[in-house]
Amino acid sequence: MPVVVVESPAKAKTINKYLGSDYTVLASYGHVRDLPPKDGSVDPDHDFDMQWEIASDSKKHVKAIADALKSDPSLILATDPDREGEAISWHLQEALTARKAIKKDTAVSRVTFNAITKAAVTEAMKNPRQVDAPLVEAYLARRALDYLVGFNLSPVLWRKLPGAKSAGRVQSVCLRLIVEREMEIEAFRAQEYWSVAAQLATPRGQTFEARLVTLGGKKLEKFDLGDKTSADMAVSAIEKRDLSIKSVEAKPGTRNPAPPFMTSTLQQEASRKFGFGARATMSAAQRLYEAGLITYMRTDGIDMAPEAVMQARDAIKAKYGEEYLPNSPRMYKNKAKNAQEAHECVRPTDMTLSADKLKISDPDQRKLYDLIYKRTIASQMAAARLERTEVNIASADGQVGLRATGQVVLFDGFIKIYEEGRDDALTDDDDKRLPQVAEGEPAEKRGITPEQHFTQPPPRYTEATLVKRMEELGIGRPSTYASIVTTIQDREYVRKDKNRLIPEDKGRLVTAFLENYFRRYVEYDFTADLEEQLDSVSAGDAQYKEVLARFWRDFSAAISETSELRITDVLEKINEVLEPHLFPPNEDGTDPRLCPNCHKGRLSMRTARSGGAFIGCSNYPECRYTRPFGPPGAEESNIPAEGKLLGHDQGDPITLRDGRFGPYVQRGDVTEEIPKPPRASLPKTWDIEAMDLEKALRLLSLPREVGKHPEDGEPVEAGIGRYGPFVKHGRLYANLKEVDEVFEIGMNRAVELLAQKAASRGAGRGAAAKPLKELGEHPDGGAIAVMPGRYGPYVKWEKVNATLPKDVEPEAVTLDQAVELVNEKAAKKGGGRKKAAPKKAAAKKPAAKKTAAKKPAAKSTGAKSTTKTAAAKKAPAKTSAAAKTAETDEAGDS
Repeated sequence: MPVVVVESPAKAKTINKYLGSDYTVLASYGHVRDLPPKDGSVDPDHDFDMQWEIASDSKKHVKAIADALKSDPSLILATDPDREGEAISWHLQEALTARKAIKKDTAVSRVTFNAITKAAVTEAMKNPRQVDAPLVEAYLARRALDYLVGFNLSPVLWRKLPGAKSAGRVQSVCLRLIVEREMEIEAFRAQEYWSVAAQLATPRGQTFEARLVTLGGKKLEKFDLGDKTSADMAVSAIEKRDLSIKSVEAKPGTRNPAPPFMTSTLQQEASRKFGFGARATMSAAQRLYEAGLITYMRTDGIDMAPEAVMQARDAIKAKYGEEYLPNSPRMYKNKAKNAQEAHECVRPTDMTLSADKLKISDPDQRKLYDLIYKRTIASQMAAARLERTEVNIASADGQVGLRATGQVVLFDGFIKIYEEGRDDALTDDDDKRLPQVAEGEPAEKRGITPEQHFTQPPPRYTEATLVKRMEELGIGRPSTYASIVTTIQDREYVRKDKNRLIPEDKGRLVTAFLENYFRRYVEYDFTADLEEQLDSVSAGDAQYKEVLARFWRDFSAAISETSELRITDVLEKINEVLEPHLFPPNEDGTDPRLCPNCHKGRLSMRTARSGGAFIGCSNYPECRYTRPFGPPGAEESNIPAEGKLLGHDQGDPITLRDGRFGPYVQRGDVTEEIPKPPRASLPKTWDIEAMDLEKALRLLSLPREVGKHPEDGEPVEAGIGRYGPFVKHGRLYANLKEVDEVFEIGMNRAVELLAQKAASRGAGRGAAAKPLKELGEHPDGGAIAVMPGRYGPYVKWEKVNATLPKDVEPEAVTLDQAVELVNEKAAKKGGGRKKAAPKKAAAKKPAAKKTAAKKPAAKSTGAKSTTKTAAAKKAPAKTSAAAKTAETDEAGDS
């Protein structure tokens, strides 16, 4: 039986059903190989030689495919129909060749299908081809670029900008968009203006509203009524005059439907209508695709297959009638910049199946399918016909003129089932019907209302509007949007609040640093031009190593230039760039950087050993004034700079203070003899306003000795640490649930908690914690459950642990979501932790490593032998932190 390989087990199950028992369908679980997360995996000095390794979690999947080929040496690579899918097929071919599972007589072919339906799969099997070399080379170029940027730029950030986590080729440009929008908002100064509206009545007693558009015989501009006085004068001018209908003009109009979805517009509309993030949208779409319900969801194409168009027209005619069907099919042309991955649009595979006819249990998938179905059907429906009416009202002397506008829907057309969402607010004139009026009729004044307005700053980006902006600039591609937007949030450079993206201060710091020292690499035009070059590689019009060489020549020079930078110079430059944000002008005109405590030193951004940033006084250590990083008052606590006196104890003043890490209490004052008096941070759950002397003394008394441990007589202590309240015995710590337990816990309870902790660390380490939620069986076998963890809940399947996203509650996790999370984790590079351990073992046995390296590499498309170069051997491996933070902007399609 020929062996067919796809990415996921769910997809394999569906395709196996279509192909039947004559084929063996297996899953690769995404990419089977990746660049090892260490320095030297891409070697610019040796023609960009790339070292690949099979992830530990992927070895069993590769073995299963190799074993299957023993009985039938016929391999069909059926991964997704895009660049990432082509790369997975290439990796599989290379890995199986290295294992000698692919021999000279092995028939290897590549098939693609845009939808997982029986017809599409069967047709694809009739048209096999070879792996597309240019598409693979485009993948290699992107992967190498992301690696080179991540592994060379991120360490510069760590050294020169403590607290920064990483930088990425596209991620940093995306972050710049959000930071610049926030700076526009902060620099914005609202301008006052007024409008005047009149409630008028026809001779038949019907009322309508009209806006003042002419005053003093001149057209009224937006800011002409700049204050209440001028607005009142306008009201007075209207009140003194009789008004009549000057003209009535009705114009027919049409509104055409939006084109069917591509990746970016699907993400935007799902965000507008359902509040879905890009990641949630793509997750639901992936499940729908694998179930054979929609076409491939990573695409920048909006064209539709002719048979699908005809099927949509038949569905419209049957359900809504001839009048809702245009005379000829609608044809849509892609307007996206650099639309190279031109697949078909995202649409249902069967136009006769609306959401109510399908049994889709997952609510998010159901909503998304309904959205895709309605958008697709609407795109082939007749236009809506409207009538727009404009009524002009004027005084006899022409000094005052008003206008009323409205529209009537004469035929709803496509609006009957779907109308595209909008990012901006609806105008006052949308769908407003006017009463019947005739030219020359009087207009009776029933009321005149002036209204104050202020100009509004540009809105913060949502995930939808950010993706739209990236698409307009030509930054990123369909397969990368979700991962880029997710990465900048995971790195805590950006937070999402009420669906709006707000840059964190560390995100501002990174952007300021990159704009000053690597400006070219965060420019929109440069990033878009690089995308065009990579698209040229995809089309076979450019050599990928030439693209890499041009990029690396200038980028490596920019990296070298930063080697002599001093941290103090970097901080001063960032102080200068962020001055409008950190030190906005004072209303009284005083120097905003003058220290409010000593009135001598200047305020500037400083960094702490812990990696955080704060604002401090240059007169340190004489003046120890600090405040959190950000504008003054950003975290207002009403605590004076010298502290708030809570009382005295044993002659010492006990004060409540505000520091760069939050509020704390302090015993005594800073003196030459006592430069660091006793201090204790306030727990996050404690209210600053409720702090008193008693509570302060309780905090300052910590750690508290609970008693002597009954087994060895060593003290058991309770305290509050970096990870919250705890009890401690020697080096063993056990967490407490509540802060108050620190002051109340007794010896019996403390010993019990410590024993439980010891059991989980020692012989009981293998005993699994109680699941928060049992989800059932993984499609590949084995139980899958949501588990509690030290750093938050996670999904566990066999040896794979996948952390839950911050916005997902453990109780709400579905089996499909859990399967996707563990599959995605399994398909990744094997994880920084799993690969860090073998480094020492490899170092102890260099001979074994060399022997492995000497194996002849299979002939590959665009990649050289996996033999390690001399330069790569000399290069020191980066720490595991480097492995964890080096960024990849490309998303794996698994």
